Amino acid sequence: MSPQAIPFKGNADIGRLLDDGAYTTMQKFVVFLAALSIVMDGFDGQLIGFAIPLMIKEWNITRSAFAPAVAAGLIGMGIGSACAGLFADRFGRRMAVISSVFVFGTATCAIGLAPDVLTVAALRFVAGLGIGGALPSSTTVTAEFTPARRRTLAVTATIVCVPLGGMLAGLFAGEILPRFGWRALFFIGGTFPIVLAAMLLFTLPETPRFLARHPARWDELRKLLGRMGHPMAANATYTDAAEQVVAKGAGMGAGMGAGIGALFSNGLARDTLATWAAFFLCLTAVYSAFSWLPTMLASEGLSMAVAGSGLTAYNLGGVIGALVCAVAITRFGSRWPLVLCCAGAAASAFAMQTLNVGQDTNLLIFGFGVHGMFVNAVQSTMYALCAFMYPTSVRATGTASALAFGRLGAILSAFSGAAVITAGGAMAYLALLGTAMVFAMVALLVVRRHIPRHAVALKQRSVAAVTG
Repeated sequence: MSPQAIPFKGNADIGRLLDDGAYTTMQKFVVFLAALSIVMDGFDGQLIGFAIPLMIKEWNITRSAFAPAVAAGLIGMGIGSACAGLFADRFGRRMAVISSVFVFGTATCAIGLAPDVLTVAALRFVAGLGIGGALPSSTTVTAEFTPARRRTLAVTATIVCVPLGGMLAGLFAGEILPRFGWRALFFIGGTFPIVLAAMLLFTLPETPRFLARHPARWDELRKLLGRMGHPMAANATYTDAAEQVVAKGAGMGAGMGAGIGALFSNGLARDTLATWAAFFLCLTAVYSAFSWLPTMLASEGLSMAVAGSGLTAYNLGGVIGALVCAVAITRFGSRWPLVLCCAGAAASAFAMQTLNVGQDTNLLIFGFGVHGMFVNAVQSTMYALCAFMYPTSVRATGTASALAFGRLGAILSAFSGAAVITAGGAMAYLALLGTAMVFAMVALLVVRRHIPRHAVALKQRSVAAVTG
């Protein structure tokens, strides 16, 4: 019998097994499932942005009259983010992901039957609950199935599936809207996540770190670790020494349960508040694009096809920017890559103010691609920052609360986007995008516990293992 086949006996440090172990095919498959749920999240979440101009035209209403429907979806996302994090930390990451995907898929399908904007608002609220819940739950699954040396890139690759899903939504909308109209867009677009939720029910396992905290589920953990190449004896016990060190350093004793209060315990309050502010400002910019960019370009006299291509370019740039920024963070740490990307996002938005929308259309679309590259580089990698900042007991709650606070910025964008387009057109809209990213840069400079560069991270884990 090979050494790898001998079941481990005694106490197993689950953190050591995961953080320093091999990145197996089974783990990569789980990360792929989590990423696929985020593709559907970004896909369904952005369908409304492409449909708004046609819905406004069909119902003969103003942009401002449609703003509450946009806001309702974002409010649902905020509530869904907060509730899903608490649910995932208490009952498990697996069902949080599956339930979220099923909810937003079902509600998106139903929008295709909506007779008026009030019904759209109600259904977007329900869809928002699922869309908001999928993000923190799926990123936590990715973080807890990935070795420490790959975690930043893996979490970012999961989150980058939001703009990837949005880019696919743009291509999908370009084919469906001219042929079948906006109702078919939602019918078909909502069917995909429903099918995915059914698939996840049979294929997505619970995370090892969550199972390790629940002795009643250690038999389930033993079987899962066996699939990951870590055979365990039936009587093995499990701890997570690295997480205990982090929790102790953050002032979370063994008796302290997961909850919002833990995010403000010793050493975390400043970083929690600064991260919340960064999420708020960045999501103000992101959702000003997701919800209103095609509408803004259409209001400047551009065709629907060109207007939709602006958001598609924004999402394409976001995919590239997030992956490049993740690699940079792995090498240099998170502080300066995030700060520089905020500066690039602001500069690109202000630079586009010098363009003539009617005459420099191609350059403007390219500019939105560059702006999306920088903004999504920041937004996507901030989830990895949260995964680094918080221990297992509050990781989903910490990520979800930051995202929930960020949703307030997204809700603000529902009204401010419509207002600035009406009042000042493209110039005011671009000023909104640039200003939000300037203040996001300031917030990220305030954060103390940034992800260190890879060499430093390895040293810190070694010290933690010794002192633990």
